[in-house]
Amino acid sequence: MTIHKSAEDYLEAMLMLREEHGYIRSVDVAEKMGVTKPSVSYATKRLRESGYITLDQAGMIVLLEPGLKIAERMYERHKLLTELLTGLGVSPETARADACKIEHDLSEETFDAIRRHAKEYC
Repeated sequence: MTIHKSAEDYLEAMLMLREEHGYIRSVDVAEKMGVTKPSVSYATKRLRESGYITLDQAGMIVLLEPGLKIAERMYERHKLLTELLTGLGVSPETARADACKIEHDLSEETFDAIRRHAKEYC
């Protein structure tokens, strides 16, 4: 199944919020991503329908296994690419923004090579 970049961004943001707060609220997703609450409502509906998330009794977002795997994959890419770019002298803000753009388009082969390189040389 193909997942869109925006869905990957939502799942990654949700994982980051869960790590930061221990829970995921739609309002926090909107704030973190700089989008409107209706945009989050639409995205969460689509992510629920695709089996990536669910809502608990309190209305909190819960990452299901397929969504968690995607979120972890994107977050790992984001962190490593950000670290690599800042190591090259790119400002942290630019490195984070560029990592977000790059993380979606890299093949597994290329990312694995970057990961190996980072372990060996960084």
